[in-house]
Amino acid sequence: MGPPSTNKDDKKGTTAVKKDDPKPTSSFPGLFSLIIGAALGISAHLAFSSMSDTRGKVNNKSPELFRGMNGLEDAYDLVVVGAGLSGAVIAERAASQLGLRSLVIDKRSHIGGNCYDYLDEHGIRVSLYGVHIFHTKYPRVEDYVKQFSDFVDYQHRVLGEVKDVNDTVRTVPIPPNIDTVNTLFGTNLSSEQDMVDWLDQRRPKLDREPADGEEMSISRVGEDLYEKIFKPYTKKQWDKWPKELDASVLARLPVRTTRDDRYFNDPFQALPKDGYTAMFENILLNNPKITVRLNVDYFDVKDFLPQHKLLVFTGPIDAFYASKGLDKLEYRSIFWEREYVEPESGFYQPAWVVNHPSSDVGYTRISEYKHSPNQPPGAKDLPGTIIYKEYSTDHGDPYYPVPNPRNQDLYKKYQKLAENEPGVTFVGRLASYKYFNMDQAILNALELFDQLVEQKKIQ
Repeated sequence: MGPPSTNKDDKKGTTAVKKDDPKPTSSFPGLFSLIIGAALGISAHLAFSSMSDTRGKVNNKSPELFRGMNGLEDAYDLVVVGAGLSGAVIAERAASQLGLRSLVIDKRSHIGGNCYDYLDEHGIRVSLYGVHIFHTKYPRVEDYVKQFSDFVDYQHRVLGEVKDVNDTVRTVPIPPNIDTVNTLFGTNLSSEQDMVDWLDQRRPKLDREPADGEEMSISRVGEDLYEKIFKPYTKKQWDKWPKELDASVLARLPVRTTRDDRYFNDPFQALPKDGYTAMFENILLNNPKITVRLNVDYFDVKDFLPQHKLLVFTGPIDAFYASKGLDKLEYRSIFWEREYVEPESGFYQPAWVVNHPSSDVGYTRISEYKHSPNQPPGAKDLPGTIIYKEYSTDHGDPYYPVPNPRNQDLYKKYQKLAENEPGVTFVGRLASYKYFNMDQAILNALELFDQLVEQKKIQ
């Protein structure tokens, strides 16, 4: 499969030259991304009808990737299910640190999991599963990824279209800061203390732990910002009001007390110079001890796998135990509408990501990849641009776990089964029923590898 086609005969303008059809059906938010949808990175199986074969071959890498179960060795040290961050890190560490051979299988037609990106037919680097901005406070993670790619410094800034007190749509920084409050509420805050005082007047002091997402939200950002931004966005993202969600879902809502308009605070914020797919190629495809097979669903071949000492499973833990008769865990998913437009300025919107909390529109945000600093030469000068309108849905690939009491209790049952599963270890977002940022997923995999070595499960 390849990127969607566009109609080159349409006239220039600020409306869509072509909306790709059919609408992609699929499955993304970090905890703030879970609530305010900035960018971190997202999973969906986009079913574009007009895709060619080039993208599926991972930048025209060897057709060996698509041989299915043919041509494999009789035995491997590890079989890794999933070629995303968690699986790739485990396979790479096993190969480079211990000289172990891994077979990595993935049901998708590409490596890289939700981080997968590619150059579309216009020459713009886009991501198939939503915006992914790499950021970390962990030196170990920073050192690890720098082995496989050069990075371009990038401080992510997100805007939101929010109605002010006069019901006029204004474009403001997200997370909310001093300028956000002044613009929406007509205030004249000028110092950090002004902002703290304004918030304190609006957020109650609880003498107990917040009981639900609504109490958690208001205790952090105050009722005014909650009503204008967080409450409607949460409903669009989860199809549940904050009051219906566990307090933990909204426990890390960021609000700035200064004019800092950056989305993240981590000391290392950057993008792979040549994109995430190139980084994954360096992790997985350049090591002779790692064999990768794509378009291979574990559940179709699990009874025919080569001999192996350890199975590393990175998929949904409830799918692994589907035969046990337990209920399915609940996830939220995402789909995107892709449009090619030719605005007079060459850009559709003022930032890479613009959030839309209002219920007036169905999408949660719009992403315009042409803003990203790791575009190939000349991309920013193109007359057209690609935008992705992002919608949250219950249908599609599992993206975000829904942490309410029912799902938490159910996951504990799955977790107990996993702890006693011989010859299998579970790792990653879906296997842990927990949302991870990219750096957290890498750190989690690195630490799991250390544990496997320490426990002599691999050696």
